[in-house]
Amino acid sequence: MYSPQVLDHFQHPRNAGEVVNPDSSVQIDNPACGDVLKLTLRVIDQRIQEIRFLAKGCVPAMACASLLTELVQGRTIAEALQLRREELVRAIGGLPKASFHASHLAMDALKAAIKNL
Repeated sequence: MYSPQVLDHFQHPRNAGEVVNPDSSVQIDNPACGDVLKLTLRVIDQRIQEIRFLAKGCVPAMACASLLTELVQGRTIAEALQLRREELVRAIGGLPKASFHASHLAMDALKAAIKNL
Protein backbone atom coordinates (compact mmCIF):
# COMPACT_ATOMS: atom_id res chain seq x y z
CA MET A 1 0.00 0.00 0.00
CA TYR A 2 2.77 2.49 0.91
CA SER A 3 6.04 2.97 -0.94
CA PRO A 4 9.33 1.93 0.66
CA GLN A 5 10.18 5.64 0.99
CA VAL A 6 6.98 6.35 2.97
CA LEU A 7 7.65 3.45 5.29
CA ASP A 8 11.30 4.44 5.75
CA HIS A 9 10.46 8.05 6.68
CA PHE A 10 7.71 6.83 9.02
CA GLN A 11 9.90 4.25 10.75
CA HIS A 12 13.04 6.43 10.76
CA PRO A 13 11.85 10.06 10.77
CA ARG A 14 14.42 12.70 9.94
CA ASN A 15 14.61 16.01 11.78
CA ALA A 16 11.92 15.15 14.33
CA GLY A 17 11.61 17.53 17.25
CA GLU A 18 11.72 21.28 17.61
CA VAL A 19 14.31 23.93 16.77
CA VAL A 20 15.48 25.74 19.90
CA ASN A 21 14.70 29.45 19.65
CA PRO A 22 13.25 29.21 16.12
CA ASP A 23 12.81 32.12 13.76
CA SER A 24 9.44 30.67 12.81
CA SER A 25 7.05 28.20 14.40
CA VAL A 26 3.70 27.14 12.98
CA GLN A 27 1.17 24.44 13.66
CA ILE A 28 -1.27 23.34 10.98
CA ASP A 29 -4.25 21.09 11.69
CA ASN A 30 -6.33 19.15 9.22
CA PRO A 31 -9.76 19.00 10.87
CA ALA A 32 -11.06 16.52 8.29
CA CYS A 33 -8.67 13.74 9.30
CA GLY A 34 -7.20 14.97 12.59
CA ASP A 35 -3.57 15.25 11.43
CA VAL A 36 -1.47 17.94 13.15
CA LEU A 37 1.92 19.18 11.92
CA LYS A 38 4.21 21.64 13.70
CA LEU A 39 7.23 23.05 11.87
CA THR A 40 9.98 25.10 13.49
CA LEU A 41 12.85 26.59 11.56
CA ARG A 42 15.93 28.72 11.87
CA VAL A 43 16.99 30.94 8.98
CA ILE A 44 20.40 32.55 8.52
CA ASP A 45 21.12 34.81 5.54
CA GLN A 46 17.85 33.80 3.85
CA ARG A 47 18.81 30.09 4.05
CA ILE A 48 17.00 27.43 6.07
CA GLN A 49 19.75 26.29 8.40
CA GLU A 50 17.61 24.01 10.54
CA ILE A 51 14.07 22.68 10.25
CA ARG A 52 12.31 20.22 12.52
CA PHE A 53 8.82 18.78 12.77
CA LEU A 54 6.40 17.31 15.26
CA ALA A 55 3.47 15.40 13.82
CA LYS A 56 0.43 13.54 15.04
CA GLY A 57 -1.39 11.68 12.36
CA CYS A 58 -1.32 8.97 9.77
CA VAL A 59 1.75 7.25 8.33
CA PRO A 60 1.84 9.42 5.16
CA ALA A 61 1.52 12.66 7.17
CA MET A 62 4.53 11.81 9.28
CA ALA A 63 6.51 10.58 6.26
CA CYS A 64 5.76 13.70 4.20
CA ALA A 65 6.80 15.95 7.09
CA SER A 66 10.06 14.05 7.52
CA LEU A 67 10.90 14.17 3.81
CA LEU A 68 9.92 17.84 3.57
CA THR A 69 12.54 18.74 6.17
CA GLU A 70 15.20 16.89 4.19
CA LEU A 71 14.21 18.56 0.94
CA VAL A 72 14.30 22.15 2.20
CA GLN A 73 17.06 22.17 4.82
CA GLY A 74 19.96 24.12 3.38
CA ARG A 75 17.87 25.76 0.67
CA THR A 76 17.26 29.47 0.44
CA ILE A 77 13.79 30.74 1.25
CA ALA A 78 13.22 31.39 -2.46
CA GLU A 79 14.31 27.84 -3.34
CA ALA A 80 12.09 26.34 -0.63
CA LEU A 81 9.11 28.26 -1.97
CA GLN A 82 9.73 26.74 -5.41
CA LEU A 83 9.20 23.20 -4.06
CA ARG A 84 5.96 21.82 -5.46
CA ARG A 85 3.65 19.31 -3.82
CA GLU A 86 4.05 17.04 -6.84
CA GLU A 87 7.81 16.92 -6.24
CA LEU A 88 7.24 15.92 -2.62
CA VAL A 89 4.82 13.18 -3.67
CA ARG A 90 7.22 11.91 -6.33
CA ALA A 91 10.16 11.91 -3.89
CA ILE A 92 8.15 9.94 -1.32
CA GLY A 93 7.44 7.27 -3.93
CA GLY A 94 3.84 8.26 -4.54
CA LEU A 95 0.82 8.28 -2.26
CA PRO A 96 -2.52 6.51 -2.42
CA LYS A 97 -5.25 8.94 -3.48
CA ALA A 98 -6.78 8.82 0.00
CA SER A 99 -3.45 10.01 1.44
CA PHE A 100 -2.86 13.09 -0.73
CA HIS A 101 -3.96 15.24 2.21
CA ALA A 102 -0.61 14.44 3.86
CA SER A 103 1.35 16.21 1.13
CA HIS A 104 -1.00 19.21 1.29
CA LEU A 105 -0.51 19.44 5.07
CA ALA A 106 3.30 19.43 4.71
CA MET A 107 3.32 22.06 1.98
CA ASP A 108 0.79 24.27 3.77
CA ALA A 109 2.92 24.15 6.92
CA LEU A 110 6.06 25.08 4.99
CA LYS A 111 4.39 28.06 3.34
CA ALA A 112 2.95 29.21 6.66
CA ALA A 113 6.33 28.90 8.39
CA ILE A 114 8.03 30.97 5.69
CA LYS A 115 5.25 33.57 5.74
CA ASN A 116 5.68 33.77 9.52
CA LEU A 117 9.36 34.81 9.25
